[in-house]
Amino acid sequence: MFIQTEETPNPATLKFLPGRTVMGEGTADFARAEGAERSPLASRLFGVDGVKRVFLGGDFVTVTKADEKDWALLKPALLGIIMEHFTTNQPVMLGEGESAPATADEDDDEIVIQIKELLETRVRPAVAQDGGDIVFHSFEDGVVYLHMQGSCSGCPSSTATLKMGIENMLRHYVPEVLEVRPV
Repeated sequence: MFIQTEETPNPATLKFLPGRTVMGEGTADFARAEGAERSPLASRLFGVDGVKRVFLGGDFVTVTKADEKDWALLKPALLGIIMEHFTTNQPVMLGEGESAPATADEDDDEIVIQIKELLETRVRPAVAQDGGDIVFHSFEDGVVYLHMQGSCSGCPSSTATLKMGIENMLRHYVPEVLEVRPV
């Protein structure tokens, strides 16, 4: 098994591509070891000293390290855990995924449906390439609230991504959107 790694815009995160499906549906974001018990893979990754966050995407795993740790020391241990996990066919999650795509709900009004569709078709694929995800939280008084996950969470360029990229696009297509803010 060959696992590729990719740097992300966030220097504290590294994206691991095992060459197979990680999460069949949705994503899972673990900000700390407590709570990662639902994922045998995330639990094992948190066992490596210096791992601060684990994000599981469709076909990738993003790991965030502590600032004082070096990727040269962490990467071999993380690759070993991911390889062993997938070669022994262990489950990634013991339950369902944490967040599903922001699909339209029958209770949503037209504006929210339009926002969710734009996020799903234009934004999520782009941020997934960088090892993260952005999930719709709410739309109130012209403000779209988004939850940033994976490499997007804590990324130095996340504010620019929100303001210059996502906000400008949403304002262009949905005039009712005045601003985008992280949750």
